[in-house]
Amino acid sequence: MSDQISYADFERVDIRVGTVVEASPFPEARKPAIKLVIDFGPEIGLKKSSAQITIHYTPESLVGRQVLGVVNFPPRQIGPFRSEVLTLGFEDESGAIVLAGPGQQIPNGRKLL
Repeated sequence: MSDQISYADFERVDIRVGTVVEASPFPEARKPAIKLVIDFGPEIGLKKSSAQITIHYTPESLVGRQVLGVVNFPPRQIGPFRSEVLTLGFEDESGAIVLAGPGQQIPNGRKLL
């Protein structure tokens, strides 16, 4: 088991659902990645993210897909791109990332509880 955290620690991580509205290749990244623009609803708005998800996804397959993202990390500069949120996923058996998302349509911006 990994290090335990308190529930208060978990509450500080702001995980929201959003819909990918734009996706494009990110050839400047050191590891293959896709640039995303995600709509997190009226409270948070549009945020950019870089995700190393090229094994299971193409930019075209991502538009319209709902994903989970951590929206309260500081932005991170990745080459010429400023990533504003951490898009969440799981490693499959080969180490490729599978995106985390809701099992049904959820209003953009809703917080994971």
